[in-house]
Amino acid sequence: MTQGNGATIRANDTSNPPHDVPRYDPQALRRFATALLTAAGVRDDIAHDTADVLVDADLMGHTTHGLALLPAYLQQLADGAMRKSGEPDIVRRAGACETWDADRLPGPWLTLRALERARALASSQGTGTIAIRRSHHIACLAVYAMRAAEQGVMGLVYCSDPSGASVAPFGAVTPVFTPNPLAAGIPTSADPILLDISASYTTNGMTTRLFNAREMLPHPWVQDAQGAPTRDPAVLFDEPRGTLLPLGGIEAGHKGFALALMIEAMTSALAGHGRADAPQNWGASVFVQVLDPAAFGGLDAFRAQMDWLVRACHDATPRRGVSRVRLPGERAMALYREQSAKGVALYPGIMPALETWATRLAASASSPPPQPLSSD
Repeated sequence: MTQGNGATIRANDTSNPPHDVPRYDPQALRRFATALLTAAGVRDDIAHDTADVLVDADLMGHTTHGLALLPAYLQQLADGAMRKSGEPDIVRRAGACETWDADRLPGPWLTLRALERARALASSQGTGTIAIRRSHHIACLAVYAMRAAEQGVMGLVYCSDPSGASVAPFGAVTPVFTPNPLAAGIPTSADPILLDISASYTTNGMTTRLFNAREMLPHPWVQDAQGAPTRDPAVLFDEPRGTLLPLGGIEAGHKGFALALMIEAMTSALAGHGRADAPQNWGASVFVQVLDPAAFGGLDAFRAQMDWLVRACHDATPRRGVSRVRLPGERAMALYREQSAKGVALYPGIMPALETWATRLAASASSPPPQPLSSD
């Protein structure tokens, strides 16, 4: 989602950092991130939850949507574009549904509150849905999916940014949408199934990172201004600018286009505020829904069905070149455990940027920057 200074960040990429980068104790990172946010004037509980979501994203390998976001968040706070405290206004309540106006409250804290409220509604009514207008950026959607599934419920989180446009509709070269990510957490008897995908082939966060590193995309996931697909992210920065391709690309992008339209309907349209209002500031429209299996066929029966599917997928004969079928979220959960034990590997540049903010905010005295544990 695009911030006021022109930087562009999108959800949600999962990628391994380089092998030779330093690792940091995750708890030390949580303390440091919390200290930076509180030094910026953020209310304690909001700072704590925001730091937790960002570090959890790095633990899961979502490296463009972990602490890499924190400098941008701090700049938004300094500019007055993100609120430091407050509560969302309840625009409407109707049964198991609520609509909130967040007036630019920090997205990670806000989305956790929406997940809690949806879970409470689901405990009595089987399902709960929160539509949020005017949230700030909500970071890594997979974190919320994981937290819902760990509570034995299905959690759905969709997101769009009505102020941004970088994805063209299928068959066009004019940007209309953001990548429009969606996430789902599905409980099983073991690790949850975690979906975290976008309606576009790739994201602005990843293309920005590759452009700055002068690297190419692995496949032609973007198009230039004339509609020619390419691996070169530079087409998104040169004038006239290209666009991200919808999921499915040139051949089958009607599928990603349809998905983007659905997510726009589930986020901005349901919340009653979106692109038709021409908002200018980096932010989000958000849809959060919880489904409690206990209110349907029962949690045990739900898990039995999902466990069968997990076994069937794992037992499926892999095609040549593939060692084993991997379920969505399987790698993220493995990384979460590994990095919790060995330390979080951060991309070069993240810690120096945070240290600059620590000096600017005079936050180092209360919580000094973490020191690397080792080089991986």
